[in-house]
Amino acid sequence: MNTVSGSDDPRDYLVDQGFSNYSDADHVTWRTLARRQREILKGRIADQFLDGLDRLGIGEAGIPDFKDLNTILRAATGWEVVAVPGLVPDLAFFRLLADRKFPAGFWIRKPEQIDYIEEPDIFHDVFGHVPLITQPIYADYLEAYGKAGLVAAERGALKRLARLYWYTVEFGLAQTPEGLRIVGAGIASSPSETVFALESPSPNRLGFDRGRVMRTLYRIDDFQETYFVLEGIEAWPSLDLDRLIPLWQDLEAEPDLDPGDIQPDDHVLARGDGSYHGSKAKSAA
Repeated sequence: MNTVSGSDDPRDYLVDQGFSNYSDADHVTWRTLARRQREILKGRIADQFLDGLDRLGIGEAGIPDFKDLNTILRAATGWEVVAVPGLVPDLAFFRLLADRKFPAGFWIRKPEQIDYIEEPDIFHDVFGHVPLITQPIYADYLEAYGKAGLVAAERGALKRLARLYWYTVEFGLAQTPEGLRIVGAGIASSPSETVFALESPSPNRLGFDRGRVMRTLYRIDDFQETYFVLEGIEAWPSLDLDRLIPLWQDLEAEPDLDPGDIQPDDHVLARGDGSYHGSKAKSAA
């Protein structure tokens, strides 16, 4: 969850997708990204994600038209995708989610940015995030997150909710009978992190604990040092405010944890060797 300062009214950020403005080159870029990522995700992503891609027709046909997506999404879970020009402020973001609207950038990266962009584009937002919104449990989780965010803003707990979003919606993993699977959009839209998150010996993979996650700092400019693993594809954490608010109060007495820390009471599924980030630190020294 990366947001910016500005008006808190979400209506100030809603724009037309401008579908007819996409060039042939833009659609080629989308097709290149979608073809590559769909292949890499095989055997690594939750089946529900692939089901969502197919159900929504998100694939190699070109950049999706939000109008077409929304016809299917509304029928499935009452959600819709709305176009925004970029990152939006916290409260506007939360209000959109609470109203079952997912904000998505409408622009697509340039061919020279095919492997990495700093600010999320339509491929990250739509290919990465939207497929799971066809699943009622996930759709309800996003709505509850938006409502919890509005309360967190009043209680000075925004950093707690940002960490929860980061380690679930963006970079979450989940246990399945077939093994670990990706559920986070930040992984699902990145070919390199798709492989790194599941197969590299470098990162920690820890059992999900809501309080632990909300204490943990994260990296915004590189692969994660720790991934938190949900107990199942549908085991999204409770956002019951009667429990969240006391938890936020308790966490104020606890120090933040660095991204690569392991605590004595962590459920360690895989202890990372830190080789990736360690080698980068040495080369920069």
